[in-house]
Formats: sequence, C-alpha cells, structure tokens
Amino acid sequence: MIDLHCHTNISDNSLSIEEVITLAKAKGVKHLAITDHDTTKGLFQANQIGKSLGVEIIPGIEISAYDFQRNRRAHILGLFITPEHPAIKQLCDPLVAKRHEASWQMVSLIQKAGYEITWEEVLALCEEGTGVYKQHIMHVLLNKGYTDRIYGNLYKKLFKRADSTGEKGLAFVPIDYIDVLDAIQVIRKAGGVPILAHPGQFNNYSAVNEWVHAGLEGIEVLHPLHDKEDEMKARVLAEKWDLIQTGGSDFHGFYGEKPNEIGSKNIGYEHFNQLIERKKVLQQL
Repeated sequence: MIDLHCHTNISDNSLSIEEVITLAKAKGVKHLAITDHDTTKGLFQANQIGKSLGVEIIPGIEISAYDFQRNRRAHILGLFITPEHPAIKQLCDPLVAKRHEASWQMVSLIQKAGYEITWEEVLALCEEGTGVYKQHIMHVLLNKGYTDRIYGNLYKKLFKRADSTGEKGLAFVPIDYIDVLDAIQVIRKAGGVPILAHPGQFNNYSAVNEWVHAGLEGIEVLHPLHDKEDEMKARVLAEKWDLIQTGGSDFHGFYGEKPNEIGSKNIGYEHFNQLIERKKVLQQL
C-alpha cells in the first residue's frame, strides 16, 4: 500500500512521527510520504524510524502557496526532496514564522472575545513542531468545553476567511503565502518532484497548463476531499499534460477535517513506479 500525502505533529497532525509511521505499518502501508507544511524538519528521524519498522519514507513537503493571478490558494507537494535543503528553508522559513505570529494574534483576539485560554496552553500542544496552527487553538477550546469538535460552528465563527462582503471570523488573521510558481521551482531545485495537491479543494484546474510550463510534474488524483468528478478532472489533466498521478490520505490524526485512515487513498504501483522514473529523469537534468 502507498500513501503519498501524510502529516505529523511537526506541522498540524495530532500524532508524532513515530506514532504516524507505526500506524502506517499496522495499516499495511509500505511507502509513506511525510509531507508536513512548509518544513522538512523531522524527515531524518522519520527515515530512521521507517527503516526500523520496514516502511519506506519518502521525504516530502507541502508548501502553502497562492495563485496570485487567479486570487486563490494552492498547495504544492514536493516528493523526494532533499531534507533541510537551503532553498526550501530560505523560501519557507519566513512563512513558518509568519504563521506562528499570526496564531499568537488569533489567540489574543480570542481572549479579548471572552474565551478563557492562554498562549501557554496552546504552545504545549505543539512542542515538537514548527509552531501553532489553528487546530492547536481549537484543541484547547475543545478541552475547555467551548466546542465538541475541531471543525464546526466555532471554527467558522473564529477563523472564517473574509468573503465578498468583507465578513470574516472574529479571530481571522491573514497570512501572506508563497507564490505558487516559486513553490514549484524551489521543489525542483531541492531535487523533488512538484505535485499539485488536492486541486479540487481550491479549484486549481484552470491553472495547470500554466504551472506545467513552470515545472509542475504531477497532480494529486486521489484525496479525501475529492469526489468522482474531481478525480476525473485530475486524471484528464494528467493525461493531457503527462503529469504523474498521485494519491494520499492527507492524514492529520485527530486534527483531520473528516475521518480517514492512512493508506485510504492508494494510487497503486503503476503510478508509483512512474513517479520513481520521473524522479530519475529530473535528477539527470
């Protein structure tokens, strides 16, 4: 079984690297891509744990990017990247710092709204990671009895993005994301294969033509947020532009938007082998 999209508590999964890989082993996953947001921290540790458990760890990343031409978000997976590559760090470290600062501002706004939580309580949930995510804030609010779930009415009340009317959540703080073209190029520079993650989530289909010419090499077909129509759209684009088809659970543990298991979106060995071959081709360029 193959899972090419999975997170750990280095970013926004509730489970540690060891817990994630142990669970993958128990589910029968043989090849697992660790793709934490905007960082390669923990990949050396993941590789060691994977070897000890008999799970091949594919070093990866998921870059939180933005399509400035169409004014929408886009996530780019980098598979088989070089961990701690300086180009990755130079591009992504400022975003990681901005996210952490924005989270502090969010907590301050939530406190002013009358919710009794502290920054220290939130920090305690991400000691091993790169900083605070909204899921950590929601986890504290859940522990305090303000909600019974991570994603629900309270999440929308606090963090809803500004809509066309300008209405937004009472603790929404915008973040300047990375240009999607920079994300694609830096992944290639770091020796990786750039993959468009869950295009259905942000409706990125119309941009694929442009991004292929910028160096995009794959598209995520199988994803928990994709329905059959999304899968079909992604497959058609993959065939049209000679893109590698990938799939993954996007596993976040307790912090997932919907229940799903590691290995639940298995792309199969035919496409996985094509990914390996594409990686070899890129390394020769």
